[in-house]
Amino acid sequence: MMMRRKFLQRCLGMFAAGLLAVGGLPHAVASSAGLFGLQFPDSDGTPVPLDQWRGGPVVVNFWATWCPPCVKEMPDLEALKQKYPGVQFVGLGVDTAANIKKFIPKVNVTYPLLVTGYGGIDLMKTLGNPTGGLPYTLVYDASGNVLERIMGQVKPDHLDAILQRVSKP
Repeated sequence: MMMRRKFLQRCLGMFAAGLLAVGGLPHAVASSAGLFGLQFPDSDGTPVPLDQWRGGPVVVNFWATWCPPCVKEMPDLEALKQKYPGVQFVGLGVDTAANIKKFIPKVNVTYPLLVTGYGGIDLMKTLGNPTGGLPYTLVYDASGNVLERIMGQVKPDHLDAILQRVSKP
């Protein structure tokens, strides 16, 4: 009974955030409206609202500590973050807070790493990743439009070319 209640509460929250359509069928979010209406905790449990990054270009990277390609691409994402200071990078960890907290000292990134838990797989599916595979990266322009969906490990040159177009001079 308790699991059913939690499931229904989660669905209601996703519906309110625009991530579920009427009838409970997932739909892809074409803009930032659904994603940026959400908040996720950092590894210490402090909620971080994503809407603080509206109005500027954003790279959202879904990853996990147990995903080798995810970990391998993090230095490339950090290098691009340093190259484009006007672009916000956010890592959404499809993992537990404990795993992410333990992992943070092992990787040298300065962008926020937030915790979606395993519900992040469902979120990725609503954002255009039907398989829920990792890593998965979304690039939003300053107007909140999805410019690029990257399934799998990012190719730094490809992402660099996209960021050249969206970053402010």
